[in-house]
Amino acid sequence: MDQTARYEEEEEKEEASVQNAAALAPKLIYEVIRREGEEEMARPKRSLLWSGIAAGVMISLSVLGEAIFRTYLPDAPSSYLIENLGYSLGFLAVIMGRMQLFTENTITTVLPVMVERTWYAFGCMLRLWGIVMTANVIGAFAVAALFVFTPAIPAEIMVSVVDLSHHATGMGADASFWRAIPAGIIVALIVWMLPQADSAKFFLILVFTWLIAAGDFTHIVAGSVEMAVLVWMGDITAATAIGGFFIPVLAGNIIGGTVIFTLMAWGQVRDELPDK
Repeated sequence: MDQTARYEEEEEKEEASVQNAAALAPKLIYEVIRREGEEEMARPKRSLLWSGIAAGVMISLSVLGEAIFRTYLPDAPSSYLIENLGYSLGFLAVIMGRMQLFTENTITTVLPVMVERTWYAFGCMLRLWGIVMTANVIGAFAVAALFVFTPAIPAEIMVSVVDLSHHATGMGADASFWRAIPAGIIVALIVWMLPQADSAKFFLILVFTWLIAAGDFTHIVAGSVEMAVLVWMGDITAATAIGGFFIPVLAGNIIGGTVIFTLMAWGQVRDELPDK
Protein backbone atom coordinates (compact mmCIF):
# COMPACT_ATOMS: atom_id res chain seq x y z
CA MET A 1 0.00 0.00 0.00
CA ASP A 2 1.52 3.36 -1.07
CA GLN A 3 1.69 6.43 1.12
CA THR A 4 -1.33 8.14 -0.50
CA ALA A 5 -3.59 5.10 -0.06
CA ARG A 6 -2.49 4.70 3.55
CA TYR A 7 -3.20 8.38 4.20
CA GLU A 8 -6.67 8.11 2.67
CA GLU A 9 -7.43 5.02 4.77
CA GLU A 10 -6.39 6.83 7.93
CA GLU A 11 -8.61 9.78 6.96
CA GLU A 12 -11.57 7.44 6.47
CA LYS A 13 -10.99 5.87 9.88
CA GLU A 14 -10.80 9.30 11.50
CA GLU A 15 -14.00 10.37 9.78
CA ALA A 16 -15.75 7.21 10.96
CA SER A 17 -14.58 7.89 14.51
CA VAL A 18 -15.92 11.45 14.34
CA GLN A 19 -19.26 10.22 12.98
CA ASN A 20 -19.55 7.66 15.78
CA ALA A 21 -18.73 10.26 18.41
CA ALA A 22 -21.35 12.62 16.98
CA ALA A 23 -23.91 9.91 16.27
CA LEU A 24 -25.99 10.79 19.28
CA ALA A 25 -26.24 14.53 19.05
CA PRO A 26 -29.31 15.98 20.84
CA LYS A 27 -31.43 15.81 17.67
CA LEU A 28 -30.68 12.10 17.27
CA ILE A 29 -31.29 11.34 20.95
CA TYR A 30 -34.62 13.10 20.55
CA GLU A 31 -35.43 10.96 17.49
CA VAL A 32 -34.53 7.71 19.27
CA ILE A 33 -36.83 8.52 22.19
CA ARG A 34 -39.60 9.81 19.89
CA ARG A 35 -39.65 6.59 17.88
CA GLU A 36 -39.67 4.56 21.06
CA GLY A 37 -42.64 6.59 22.24
CA GLU A 38 -44.52 5.94 19.01
CA GLU A 39 -43.89 2.22 19.37
CA GLU A 40 -45.14 2.28 22.95
CA MET A 41 -48.34 4.12 22.01
CA ALA A 42 -49.01 1.56 19.26
CA ARG A 43 -48.71 -1.45 21.58
CA PRO A 44 -51.86 -3.46 22.43
CA LYS A 45 -53.64 -2.47 25.63
CA ARG A 46 -53.14 -5.92 27.13
CA SER A 47 -49.38 -5.77 26.60
CA LEU A 48 -49.21 -2.36 28.25
CA LEU A 49 -51.34 -3.56 31.14
CA TRP A 50 -49.25 -6.61 31.97
CA SER A 51 -45.98 -4.77 31.48
CA GLY A 52 -47.23 -2.03 33.82
CA ILE A 53 -48.33 -4.53 36.46
CA ALA A 54 -44.92 -6.21 36.26
CA ALA A 55 -43.25 -2.82 36.76
CA GLY A 56 -45.46 -2.08 39.77
CA VAL A 57 -44.49 -5.41 41.32
CA MET A 58 -40.78 -5.21 40.55
CA ILE A 59 -40.38 -1.60 41.69
CA SER A 60 -41.02 -2.99 45.19
CA LEU A 61 -37.40 -4.13 45.09
CA SER A 62 -36.53 -0.48 45.72
CA VAL A 63 -38.48 -0.50 48.98
CA LEU A 64 -37.27 -3.95 49.93
CA GLY A 65 -33.62 -3.23 49.09
CA GLU A 66 -33.59 -0.02 51.09
CA ALA A 67 -35.32 -1.78 54.00
CA ILE A 68 -32.74 -4.59 54.03
CA PHE A 69 -29.87 -2.11 54.16
CA ARG A 70 -31.62 -0.13 56.90
CA THR A 71 -32.17 -3.29 58.96
CA TYR A 72 -28.62 -4.63 58.89
CA LEU A 73 -26.33 -1.64 58.45
CA PRO A 74 -24.71 -0.29 61.63
CA ASP A 75 -26.07 2.92 63.10
CA ALA A 76 -23.63 5.41 61.58
CA PRO A 77 -23.96 8.72 59.68
CA SER A 78 -22.69 7.13 56.46
CA SER A 79 -25.27 4.33 56.61
CA TYR A 80 -27.91 6.62 55.15
CA LEU A 81 -25.99 7.00 51.89
CA ILE A 82 -25.32 3.27 51.61
CA GLU A 83 -28.89 2.41 52.54
CA ASN A 84 -30.22 4.40 49.62
CA LEU A 85 -28.32 2.23 47.14
CA GLY A 86 -31.05 -0.32 47.79
CA TYR A 87 -33.56 2.08 46.24
CA SER A 88 -31.91 1.60 42.85
CA LEU A 89 -32.69 -2.13 42.70
CA GLY A 90 -36.30 -1.78 41.58
CA PHE A 91 -35.44 0.79 38.93
CA LEU A 92 -32.64 -1.38 37.58
CA ALA A 93 -35.05 -4.31 37.26
CA VAL A 94 -37.81 -2.26 35.64
CA ILE A 95 -35.79 -0.08 33.26
CA MET A 96 -33.32 -2.72 32.10
CA GLY A 97 -36.17 -5.24 31.93
CA ARG A 98 -38.04 -2.87 29.57
CA MET A 99 -41.20 -2.79 31.72
CA GLN A 100 -43.72 0.04 31.58
CA LEU A 101 -42.98 2.59 34.31
CA PHE A 102 -45.26 5.63 34.34
CA THR A 103 -42.56 8.21 35.02
CA GLU A 104 -40.55 7.11 31.98
CA ASN A 105 -43.58 7.87 29.84
CA THR A 106 -43.66 11.49 30.98
CA ILE A 107 -40.95 12.08 28.37
CA THR A 108 -41.05 9.07 26.03
CA THR A 109 -44.67 9.45 24.92
CA VAL A 110 -44.72 13.24 25.05
CA LEU A 111 -42.09 13.74 22.34
CA PRO A 112 -44.22 12.19 19.57
CA VAL A 113 -47.10 14.46 20.61
CA MET A 114 -44.87 17.51 20.29
CA VAL A 115 -43.98 16.47 16.75
CA GLU A 116 -47.48 15.49 15.59
CA ARG A 117 -49.41 18.14 17.54
CA THR A 118 -52.79 16.52 16.93
CA TRP A 119 -55.66 15.63 19.26
CA TYR A 120 -55.33 12.02 18.16
CA ALA A 121 -51.68 11.85 19.29
CA PHE A 122 -52.60 13.58 22.55
CA GLY A 123 -55.40 11.06 23.11
CA CYS A 124 -53.01 8.15 22.47
CA MET A 125 -50.62 9.59 25.04
CA LEU A 126 -53.37 9.94 27.66
CA ARG A 127 -54.57 6.41 26.90
CA LEU A 128 -51.11 5.00 27.52
CA TRP A 129 -50.64 7.11 30.65
CA GLY A 130 -53.94 5.91 32.08
CA ILE A 131 -53.27 2.24 31.36
CA VAL A 132 -49.69 2.28 32.66
CA MET A 133 -50.44 4.29 35.81
CA THR A 134 -53.38 2.05 36.66
CA ALA A 135 -51.31 -1.07 36.01
CA ASN A 136 -48.39 0.23 38.11
CA VAL A 137 -50.74 0.86 41.04
CA ILE A 138 -52.32 -2.59 40.69
CA GLY A 139 -48.86 -4.16 40.80
CA ALA A 140 -47.87 -2.00 43.77
CA PHE A 141 -50.95 -2.98 45.79
CA ALA A 142 -50.53 -6.65 44.86
CA VAL A 143 -46.95 -6.84 46.09
CA ALA A 144 -47.78 -4.74 49.18
CA ALA A 145 -50.47 -7.30 50.05
CA LEU A 146 -47.82 -9.99 49.83
CA PHE A 147 -45.64 -8.01 52.25
CA VAL A 148 -48.43 -7.34 54.75
CA PHE A 149 -50.57 -10.49 54.73
CA THR A 150 -47.96 -13.24 54.36
CA PRO A 151 -44.69 -14.09 56.11
CA ALA A 152 -42.81 -13.57 52.82
CA ILE A 153 -40.79 -10.73 54.37
CA PRO A 154 -38.90 -11.40 57.64
CA ALA A 155 -40.38 -9.50 60.57
CA GLU A 156 -37.25 -7.44 61.24
CA ILE A 157 -37.15 -6.26 57.60
CA MET A 158 -40.87 -5.55 57.63
CA VAL A 159 -40.32 -3.11 60.50
CA SER A 160 -37.99 -1.12 58.23
CA VAL A 161 -40.46 -1.33 55.33
CA VAL A 162 -43.14 0.22 57.55
CA ASP A 163 -40.73 2.91 58.80
CA LEU A 164 -39.81 3.83 55.21
CA SER A 165 -43.47 3.86 54.22
CA HIS A 166 -44.44 6.22 57.04
CA HIS A 167 -41.61 8.54 56.09
CA ALA A 168 -42.48 8.54 52.38
CA THR A 169 -46.17 9.23 52.88
CA GLY A 170 -46.00 11.38 56.00
CA MET A 171 -44.34 14.54 54.75
CA GLY A 172 -47.59 16.25 53.75
CA ALA A 173 -49.16 17.02 50.38
CA ASP A 174 -47.23 20.25 49.85
CA ALA A 175 -43.78 18.75 50.50
CA SER A 176 -44.68 15.60 48.57
CA PHE A 177 -45.57 17.68 45.52
CA TRP A 178 -42.42 19.80 45.50
CA ARG A 179 -40.12 16.84 46.17
CA ALA A 180 -41.74 14.94 43.31
CA ILE A 181 -40.62 17.54 40.76
CA PRO A 182 -36.87 16.75 41.04
CA ALA A 183 -37.67 13.03 40.91
CA GLY A 184 -39.61 13.54 37.67
CA ILE A 185 -36.71 15.50 36.19
CA ILE A 186 -34.19 12.83 37.20
CA VAL A 187 -36.17 9.96 35.67
CA ALA A 188 -36.65 11.92 32.44
CA LEU A 189 -32.92 12.66 32.43
CA ILE A 190 -32.17 8.93 32.77
CA VAL A 191 -34.38 8.22 29.75
CA TRP A 192 -32.62 10.98 27.79
CA MET A 193 -29.15 9.62 28.60
CA LEU A 194 -29.85 5.91 28.08
CA PRO A 195 -29.51 5.87 24.26
CA GLN A 196 -25.86 6.90 24.49
CA ALA A 197 -24.99 5.04 27.70
CA ASP A 198 -24.11 1.70 26.03
CA SER A 199 -22.35 -0.51 28.60
CA ALA A 200 -22.71 2.14 31.32
CA LYS A 201 -26.52 1.81 31.54
CA PHE A 202 -26.33 -0.14 34.80
CA PHE A 203 -24.26 2.52 36.55
CA LEU A 204 -26.29 5.35 35.04
CA ILE A 205 -29.53 3.97 36.49
CA LEU A 206 -27.82 3.04 39.77
CA VAL A 207 -26.37 6.50 40.41
CA PHE A 208 -29.31 8.66 39.38
CA THR A 209 -32.00 6.61 41.11
CA TRP A 210 -29.78 6.56 44.20
CA LEU A 211 -29.90 10.35 43.97
CA ILE A 212 -33.71 10.25 44.16
CA ALA A 213 -33.54 8.35 47.44
CA ALA A 214 -30.57 10.22 48.89
CA GLY A 215 -32.24 13.54 48.09
CA ASP A 216 -35.44 12.34 49.79
CA PHE A 217 -37.45 13.02 46.63
CA THR A 218 -40.80 11.34 45.98
CA HIS A 219 -41.59 8.92 43.14
CA ILE A 220 -45.17 7.95 42.36
CA VAL A 221 -44.67 4.24 41.57
CA ALA A 222 -42.10 3.30 44.22
CA GLY A 223 -44.07 5.46 46.64
CA SER A 224 -47.27 3.63 45.71
CA VAL A 225 -45.80 0.44 47.16
CA GLU A 226 -45.13 2.24 50.44
CA MET A 227 -48.56 3.87 50.35
CA ALA A 228 -50.21 0.50 49.68
CA VAL A 229 -48.40 -1.12 52.61
CA LEU A 230 -49.90 1.43 54.99
CA VAL A 231 -53.36 1.22 53.40
CA TRP A 232 -53.40 -2.58 53.76
CA MET A 233 -52.23 -2.24 57.37
CA GLY A 234 -54.92 0.34 58.12
CA ASP A 235 -52.37 2.97 59.16
CA ILE A 236 -53.71 5.51 56.65
CA THR A 237 -57.11 5.88 55.01
CA ALA A 238 -57.72 5.76 51.27
CA ALA A 239 -58.61 9.48 51.33
CA THR A 240 -55.32 10.38 53.03
CA ALA A 241 -53.37 8.16 50.66
CA ILE A 242 -54.94 9.71 47.56
CA GLY A 243 -55.19 13.34 48.60
CA GLY A 244 -52.12 13.57 50.81
CA PHE A 245 -49.70 11.53 48.76
CA PHE A 246 -50.80 10.04 45.43
CA ILE A 247 -52.21 13.07 43.63
CA PRO A 248 -49.51 15.56 44.79
CA VAL A 249 -46.67 13.18 43.87
CA LEU A 250 -48.26 12.27 40.54
CA ALA A 251 -48.64 15.95 39.67
CA GLY A 252 -45.06 16.74 40.73
CA ASN A 253 -43.58 13.87 38.72
CA ILE A 254 -45.53 14.95 35.61
CA ILE A 255 -44.43 18.57 36.00
CA GLY A 256 -40.81 17.56 36.51
CA GLY A 257 -40.66 14.98 33.73
CA THR A 258 -42.89 16.65 31.15
CA VAL A 259 -43.33 20.36 31.76
CA ILE A 260 -39.75 21.05 32.81
CA PHE A 261 -37.37 18.46 31.36
CA THR A 262 -39.22 17.49 28.17
CA LEU A 263 -39.85 21.11 27.22
CA MET A 264 -36.14 21.85 27.72
CA ALA A 265 -35.23 18.86 25.56
CA TRP A 266 -37.72 19.97 22.91
CA GLY A 267 -36.42 23.53 23.00
CA GLN A 268 -32.85 22.56 22.18
CA VAL A 269 -33.80 20.57 19.07
CA ARG A 270 -37.05 22.08 17.73
CA ASP A 271 -35.29 24.36 15.21
CA GLU A 272 -33.33 21.38 13.83
CA LEU A 273 -36.40 19.23 13.19
CA PRO A 274 -38.29 19.19 9.90
CA ASP A 275 -41.74 20.76 9.94
CA LYS A 276 -44.57 18.25 10.11
